[in-house]
Amino acid sequence: MKKTEIDYWITAMLESYPNASDLNVTVGKTLQVESAGKLVPVSVQPPVETLTPFQTEAFALNLIGNNRRLLRDLLENGSCDLSYSLGEKARFRVNVFTQKGYFTTILRKLETQVPSIESMQFPDCFGKMAAELNGLVLFTGATGSGKTTSLAALLNRINDTRPVHAVTLEDPIEYVHEQRLATFNQRELGNDFSTFSVGLRAALRQAPKVILVGEMRDRESMEIGLSAAETGHLVFSTLHTIDAGQTINRILGMFEQEEQPQIRHRLVDTLKWVVGQRLLPKVGGGRIAAMEILRSSLRIKDIILNGETEEKTFYNVIKEGATLDMRTFDQDILELFSRGLITEKTALTYCSQRNEVTRGMDKLKAERGEATSTLSGLAMEEEEEQDGYFR
Repeated sequence: MKKTEIDYWITAMLESYPNASDLNVTVGKTLQVESAGKLVPVSVQPPVETLTPFQTEAFALNLIGNNRRLLRDLLENGSCDLSYSLGEKARFRVNVFTQKGYFTTILRKLETQVPSIESMQFPDCFGKMAAELNGLVLFTGATGSGKTTSLAALLNRINDTRPVHAVTLEDPIEYVHEQRLATFNQRELGNDFSTFSVGLRAALRQAPKVILVGEMRDRESMEIGLSAAETGHLVFSTLHTIDAGQTINRILGMFEQEEQPQIRHRLVDTLKWVVGQRLLPKVGGGRIAAMEILRSSLRIKDIILNGETEEKTFYNVIKEGATLDMRTFDQDILELFSRGLITEKTALTYCSQRNEVTRGMDKLKAERGEATSTLSGLAMEEEEEQDGYFR
């Protein structure tokens, strides 16, 4: 296969659906794209009914080129990450990996337009996050939940409002920020630095006021990130956790048991915001983000220091923290349901505590004069709760 043929495949996949987000090249399947959260087939000429091992290997190696580091990563670790540009048409974040001895390539389309807080209709508190002078701001959620987009919107606000030096450490660079009021230096893993911890340690000598770390992957990068936040830097980063409470536990779990009391104190001093994100199927097609937002407060600091109890949990404090811009996933999901943006089934599938959302939806339905939960449904829920399975 030649590069022109590969670029033709990518172009055809990209243009097959208006909202294609991920391109999937897997042995035994046809070419596929993810559209609105579902994989759908793509037609090309000549037709490709099932991809052969040779085709997927040629596709992957053409994207990698002669990059020795990427080839070494692929051979030693079974996967590698890179970026790929289709001329001026599009840029992609690419992951090549092996499965059962075959190559698979996933290309995530990168947006060329840097999002703004206003265009994404993010909560007003995002402006407060961008205005923080120092501390740690974390975005959490599964891969593909929109964390990078949210962080780009925050950096875009900083770019428009603050004359500061910002250093980003990314894998790969997704949104390219123009040089406006702020001065941006964007560095890419593999090309500009070897690991996030190495890049983050170097960033402390580069006189930034704002640092973006693509992901806090290990204890070393977390420790340096905490040190940066303690020394007057505003540090943004991401973690793969399902909610704010698990985020705190995940950070503590990176350290030995005897170190955790000190880490709790450091988190109390540095952690400013935690934003969890989940992408939900939207009524009428597409997806919409549900967010959980934790903000540092006296009650939050108390739980970080002393741990959760049956009475004091992150969930309950966030639930009662609306005056401080806090909200739980369940509160946000109920808001989306009340606006008709998601279905009842979607709300119950993606919520954190089903009983909370069920009660909230029953209240909304009663206000609208609609039928609430059926008796059979309530009976089933009571049985589940007695059996210990009810969430």
